Amino acid sequence: MEFMRTTTSSTNASASFLSQLGSKVSGILHGFDRLRLRGTLRELYCPTVMEAYLCAQHLRYRDYAGLVEKLTAKVKASAEALAAELARPLIYLPSSARSKEQAARELAARDGIQEGLIGIFKAVEPCQAYALRRQREASGFEFRMEVRKCLHFYFYFAHATFGFMHVRLQSWFPFRVDVCLNGRHWLARQLEAAGIAYRKRENALLWVEDPGAAQRLLDAQVHWDWRRTLEGLLQQTHPQSALIRRPLHLQYYWSVAESEFATDCLFRDPADLARLYPSLIHHGLRSFSSPDVMRFLGRKVPTTGRVDPRFAGEVISDLKQRPEGVRIKHSVGGNSIKLYDKQGSVLRVETTINNPLDFRAYRRAENQPQGEKDWRVLRRSVCDLPRRAEVSRAANERYLGALSAVHSTIPLLTWTKSVCQSHRHGPQRWRALNPLSPDDAALLRAVNRGEWAINGFRNRDLRHRLYPSKTSAQKEKQNARKTGRRILLLRQHGLVSKVSRTHRYVLTEKGRQTITALLAAADANTIELTKLAA
Repeated sequence: MEFMRTTTSSTNASASFLSQLGSKVSGILHGFDRLRLRGTLRELYCPTVMEAYLCAQHLRYRDYAGLVEKLTAKVKASAEALAAELARPLIYLPSSARSKEQAARELAARDGIQEGLIGIFKAVEPCQAYALRRQREASGFEFRMEVRKCLHFYFYFAHATFGFMHVRLQSWFPFRVDVCLNGRHWLARQLEAAGIAYRKRENALLWVEDPGAAQRLLDAQVHWDWRRTLEGLLQQTHPQSALIRRPLHLQYYWSVAESEFATDCLFRDPADLARLYPSLIHHGLRSFSSPDVMRFLGRKVPTTGRVDPRFAGEVISDLKQRPEGVRIKHSVGGNSIKLYDKQGSVLRVETTINNPLDFRAYRRAENQPQGEKDWRVLRRSVCDLPRRAEVSRAANERYLGALSAVHSTIPLLTWTKSVCQSHRHGPQRWRALNPLSPDDAALLRAVNRGEWAINGFRNRDLRHRLYPSKTSAQKEKQNARKTGRRILLLRQHGLVSKVSRTHRYVLTEKGRQTITALLAAADANTIELTKLAA
């Protein structure tokens, strides 16, 4: 598997898209949306360590059930004691059909809870837990991690720092903890503390008095002291953790189970977004191929521009109709990038990372804290949250950059007038481009591929797209020269430019606008064109 070492320099890719929106946008915000953080006693997920855990307490296999039942009873008693101490309800939900979040919000509204514990819910749900089984090939017993069911506690808070959030506690060994919060709720608390006015609906900020200050607050979230905060929440919701960890002096390992990083373009007038959004959805669904999606999400695409044959996963793009409107989503390897209109006036691009193995971080090896730094796999640990934010933002920026060609108010004739006519440059005459001819259409589609929006393309990249069949060395040289002439033709029409001191070429602003317009017109049927002309 190959990885992209995404850096913040790639975030300039969306500049043209944002510049086109101009005064229609009051601000843009980059930051975490939903975060699901997980605390595990990860050593105990190894059966041999689990055996050592029993030995440290001078217990045998037959004592395991009694030990776990005793610890579970203490966990339940602690939850009941917290609810009684703060005079908040502890409610059993017999079915997963009831939304816990909605129930918590209704409870907070009913009781006017602005800060503190809203309530505790409990429900029986699947979990990973040990079962004591007979060994398959020998006499005796062994621990096996299996999917079972046990009681879970949900502690919902109107947190002083994070706003609306919850902690989910597994009541059976090995007592996994999940902390779910939202960066936009957190930002709202930060803005209130700073005295900055804003308008918010659900998890979207529709308007902010000072977008620059809001972005600085979002940037500060990334470098939060997570361990200290999470240990504080653990002590409040799971006070028995100290007793459980004591035999082997264990510590909870805090990781990121899932992260959503959103880039929000805040439109002043919802009507402007409503006019633009259908063309963005159309472009995203019809123009972004599998390699495009892989590139957006950090996977390195071979020079052929096609998906690596070693890749065994699926690349999926789909549309979903939501109450608010249409959402387009591209998924690969457990990660995804989405585009949707939020609350009618926010254009949101959101990268979700469930599998960080597709990305890398410049860090030391975990077992060599004093060793040299190198590009290593991005960990789930909260220590790598800053890098996770960096690669997520870069993915959003790449996606916006690839969409930049859609938004243009200039008539098609203006863009095509020069490129569809021949012209002279010195003594040389350069032919016109014909987007309706198969050869020129293939050329325009090839250079317009989203995967080249960041680093551009080389002669061999384009050549492999235009002439994919394997040929002899002599024919390959002929194709290279032919591709060079076609690139030069595009340069003479001002559609591509050469990157200084490299062999790479990138689309110019004129090229991005012109090619998108030409291809859209070529793909449209007469009914669509008639509607546009009406």
